Amino acid sequence: MAHHKEERTLVIIKPDGLQRTLVGEIIGRYEKIGLKLVGMKMVKASSEHIDKHYNLDPMWRKNVGEKSIKGYLDKGLTPPSNDPLVIAQIVVDALKKYMSAGPLIAMVWQGGNAVKIVRKITGGTEPLTSDVGTIRGDFVLDSYAMADKDSRAIRNLIHASGSVKEAEDEIAHWFKKEELFNYELINEAILYGIEL
Repeated sequence: MAHHKEERTLVIIKPDGLQRTLVGEIIGRYEKIGLKLVGMKMVKASSEHIDKHYNLDPMWRKNVGEKSIKGYLDKGLTPPSNDPLVIAQIVVDALKKYMSAGPLIAMVWQGGNAVKIVRKITGGTEPLTSDVGTIRGDFVLDSYAMADKDSRAIRNLIHASGSVKEAEDEIAHWFKKEELFNYELINEAILYGIEL
C-alpha cells in the first residue's frame, strides 16, 4: 500500500475563479497546508469533456439528483422533478455551460489525506453555507436559491474530487501520466519525516 503522503486529488479552478483573479489565493491555500502541486494546466474544456467528467462515476447522477431533491424538500420547496436522473441532467447541463464558458485551471495536488484536506479547505458546494475560513466561504456569496432563480450552475470557484477513487478517475480524465511530476520538496522532510 502506498504511503498517505502519495495520495493525489484533482482540483479545478473554474472560469469564475480566473475571472475574479483568485488563482494565486486558491493555490496559496493548498500550498500553505503542505500539499504539493504535481500537475497543472490551463485549458478551455469542451462541453463533451465536462459531460464525461460528470459521468466517470455511474452513480454520480443518481446521487446528485437525490441530494438535490432532498435539498429542495428540506427548504420547503418543490423540486422541478421527483426523478433524480431528471434533476441530475439539469445540473449537468448547467455545469457544462458554466465550466466550458472560459478557461479553467486543472491541478493535481499530492500529500497526506489530500482528498479530505482539499475538501476541507475548499468548503461546501454551496458558498452561502460554507464555513468562514474556507475558500468558498471567504470568497463567494452565491447560493442554490440564486443559481436556481437564474437557471444556472452555482458559482463556487472550484471542483475538488470527493474520494480517492473519484480523484484517480478524474486525474486520468484530465491528465496524461507524463504531465504529472514526482519530485521532493524540502518541507516534506518536516511534514513526513520520522525525526525532525
